[in-house]
Amino acid sequence: MNAKMYELKTIQTNFPRVKIVTNEDAAKFIRELYNDDIEIFESFFILMLNISNQTIGYAKISQGGITGTVVDVRIVAKYAVESLAISVVLAHNHPSGKLQASENDILITEKIKKCLMLLDIMVMDHIILTKNGYLSMVAENLI
Repeated sequence: MNAKMYELKTIQTNFPRVKIVTNEDAAKFIRELYNDDIEIFESFFILMLNISNQTIGYAKISQGGITGTVVDVRIVAKYAVESLAISVVLAHNHPSGKLQASENDILITEKIKKCLMLLDIMVMDHIILTKNGYLSMVAENLI
């Protein structure tokens, strides 16, 4: 039998605890997760927060091509639950430099938001980054 045992445990790291108060705070923190590839291919991240809106972890959910990436909601939920996050900030980049949310961006955000709501985890924002700026989907009333 090839059964696996799962357990919940904390692994100590030097992950920086930063309080996220504004969408600008979130964009600044998430920008640090990207290397020089922000203009090369699209990547999707999740930033996990505790009850005090402090960062407790992040995960790169997917990395795609020049014009898109695939996001599996189950993987987003896995990281949010494992980290015991109270809320999350979603983020991805647009290599094109276009600071506009696509219909697919809005649809995946709503899908993730509905899924995490069942687990009492709030989606605080979805940040779209480009080399020179960012868009907050909350500030634009898109979610």
